[in-house]
Amino acid sequence: MSLPPADEIEVMDGGTTGTELLEPMRGIKHLIVTDAVNTGDPHGTLVRIVDREVPAFFQTKISNHQLGLSDLLALLTLTGETPEHVTIIGMVPHFLTNKLGLSPEAEAGIDPMVAMLVKELEGLGLELHNRKTPLKGYWSRQAELEASKCA
Repeated sequence: MSLPPADEIEVMDGGTTGTELLEPMRGIKHLIVTDAVNTGDPHGTLVRIVDREVPAFFQTKISNHQLGLSDLLALLTLTGETPEHVTIIGMVPHFLTNKLGLSPEAEAGIDPMVAMLVKELEGLGLELHNRKTPLKGYWSRQAELEASKCA
């Protein structure tokens, strides 16, 4: 399998956006989404939903962000520009609330979820290396900013 050069691989935090993700998703080879997903499995369960399984899960709401994602995939289907492969790596949430940051239970599940993501990327032939200093994501920075305002 031939992989794109590293500068053609895009990692982005979609947050709760919708249409802003349309362009980055248009006609790509692999789309990997990580999110909270309500599959009915026990809280904290890690799941992997792939290709043909993905539309079946859109029959019921499994993610806070799913409506936007399912709509985008439907639009891309209409234009013939769907990603060749779609993988969703998720964790069944302990609870969903509108707040910044993760619950302690979700925080504890992040490392195993990242391990699943690493396995997925390595399965595509990518060679991954640990950073000396981890990057902070957008939402982590926002949560720190909000917490500093309350202090």
